[in-house]
Amino acid sequence: MTEVSFYARATSRPGRVAVIGAGSWGTALALHCLRAGHHVTLWGRDETRMAAMRSAGRNMQYLPDVQLPAALELTSEPRVALAEASIVVSAVPSRHTRALWQGLARGLGAEVHLVSATKGIEEHSGLRMSQVLEQSVGDVRSISSISGPSFALELAEEHPTAVTLGCMDIEAARAVQESFNAGPLRVYRSQDLVGVEMGGALKNVIAIAAGIVEGIGFGSNTQAALISRGLKEVTALATACGAQSTTMMGLAGLGDLVLTCTGPLSRNRGVGVELGRGRTLAEITESMQMVAEGVVTARSSLELAARLGVQMPIATAVHAVLYEGLDPRSGIDQLLARELVEEWES
Repeated sequence: MTEVSFYARATSRPGRVAVIGAGSWGTALALHCLRAGHHVTLWGRDETRMAAMRSAGRNMQYLPDVQLPAALELTSEPRVALAEASIVVSAVPSRHTRALWQGLARGLGAEVHLVSATKGIEEHSGLRMSQVLEQSVGDVRSISSISGPSFALELAEEHPTAVTLGCMDIEAARAVQESFNAGPLRVYRSQDLVGVEMGGALKNVIAIAAGIVEGIGFGSNTQAALISRGLKEVTALATACGAQSTTMMGLAGLGDLVLTCTGPLSRNRGVGVELGRGRTLAEITESMQMVAEGVVTARSSLELAARLGVQMPIATAVHAVLYEGLDPRSGIDQLLARELVEEWES
């Protein structure tokens, strides 16, 4: 925590916020909203764990070094969490989003702004999280997505952070933007919801690749090439889905890609590092408490790319390492041996 808090600059639109999902990012967003002046309830599925958080004043599993104020309401009761909330944040893993929200939908009011804070693509359907929410919850005031270069711990510790809020409804976007923009968090808005979500999801796959090359022992040349070519892949699939290429150059695209590929707090990069050192995916995931969304997105993004006819050689190599037993070094060799083309051709 900084000596002088940024939260002297509080939100101009205080209200009731519910955050669904008490992982690291959900906890950090709940803490941010509370500091910004909102009444905030953080919901987690496991009452035993939520009771432990209430007792300790900390989320010992995900953010053990961050003190949680007593004013932050912690509950495992959906009705308590959602009661009278004007903004509801979904911060649950992508693989649980549909089933969870189909169960919670009755508690949402028609005037709620529903904000996805999950960076992933649903397996098999290829749907973005806002699309999954739209199918799961029925009518709400708006559905948006918040994404960008943002480690949970750093936001909780009041490191200045900038993100993008994607929402096709510009008036709703302004309302949610003003509610979240406070303290150290600078929130930009964009009507390119597709781009904001695709950038946030796809960068996780490239981050696994970045970790792999680090785990193997390659240096800065390799990392720079991987991030640059990774950006090309992210942009190609995102724009094929209807995103604007300029969004991929911003916070939700390039910004999040660079952070997740290089930052020491990146779970996806960490998975890749261990793969590069020779550990199996099963060994790595068994020892992890947090979810690395790129492990799932490596599969779902390739399914989507195949349907749209988009080539993603880095993602293909990552998938082969994760699920097909490909040796990580052989994956690098295969990428280097690809047919020579124009830089932006494929």
